[in-house]
Amino acid sequence: MDLSLTEDQELIASTAREVLASRVSTAGARALEGDPSGYSAALWKEMVELGWTGLAFPEEHGGVGGDFLDACLLFEQLGYARVPSPLPASVACCGMPVARCGTPEQRERWLAAIADGRIVTAAPLPWDRPGEGPAAAREGDAFVLSGTAEFVPYAASAEHILVVARLDGEPRAFWVDASDVTLRPLGAIGSDRPCHVELDGVRAEDALGADAAAAINLFGAAATCAEMVGGAQRVLDMTVEYATEREQFGRAIGSFQAVQHHCADMAIDVLGSRFIAYEAIWLLSAGREAAQEVAMAKAWVSEAYERVCALGHQVHGAIGFTGEHDLRLFSEHAMAASLAFGDPDLHYDKLAEDLDPD
Repeated sequence: MDLSLTEDQELIASTAREVLASRVSTAGARALEGDPSGYSAALWKEMVELGWTGLAFPEEHGGVGGDFLDACLLFEQLGYARVPSPLPASVACCGMPVARCGTPEQRERWLAAIADGRIVTAAPLPWDRPGEGPAAAREGDAFVLSGTAEFVPYAASAEHILVVARLDGEPRAFWVDASDVTLRPLGAIGSDRPCHVELDGVRAEDALGADAAAAINLFGAAATCAEMVGGAQRVLDMTVEYATEREQFGRAIGSFQAVQHHCADMAIDVLGSRFIAYEAIWLLSAGREAAQEVAMAKAWVSEAYERVCALGHQVHGAIGFTGEHDLRLFSEHAMAASLAFGDPDLHYDKLAEDLDPD
């Protein structure tokens, strides 16, 4: 595995960082705290024009011809700038499962729609309660879905929702029109404006292949890891900058050994997170089996991001806890992202079961 970026990938990452840094005052988490949609429509339009929504899709389906790793470079920069966006939900949780498990007709329809900027989102089964969630039943050539999908991000902004429901006891993914469901907005610490999606006899005429339900979780967890890597890197950069500027007892606090140790521990966690996350992302991009690698990455990066934020608060002191300081926004993101697509304990348990099924 080669973790170095190509020239094109370097350009993707640097362009994304530059664009998002210039838009954070109007499209960042702080600017959108009171916005019911949770994202900037103007920035979303710009992302579509830049080709970000189609970066990971083939050119024949309206995409740019890149891959999932390319898209994760964008997700990392979203995390670095703390810019909430439905981009990961649309591209990773919906687009990649269609690209991997959809029929040629489904890929032509949905990948082109996502690349054109249609906002879609996914509703996987609860990670901690896999036996619960919506159920599906056949009705002629269509399917009828009933039940509640929980914590669906950007559901109020989505035109279609890829709902995972159990059909004959097995999870399948179904496309439903967002106008046919009932939404219950939730007060959550994350900035993705999650809703419970209630399905009361909702018809779905389009169902993806049998592996799509698992693909939603795999690509969603990997995309979340990329975001967390970006967020952790930003907290490290903020903390090092603060330590070199803040003076105490007539000298920069970065000259004190305890502060240096904190920064070193943060740097180790950031580097380790980057390696383990992009190993899983690379495997998914290459079309290889990556379930264990994604589980390891999600468990490790979730805990590492929270450790980085905690040490960042130690170095910043009281100022880092105030509403005016951005460190608070990253700590909130770390807590929310840790729970998305399964918390660390769940993934550790899953790994233990895979390694010793008896």
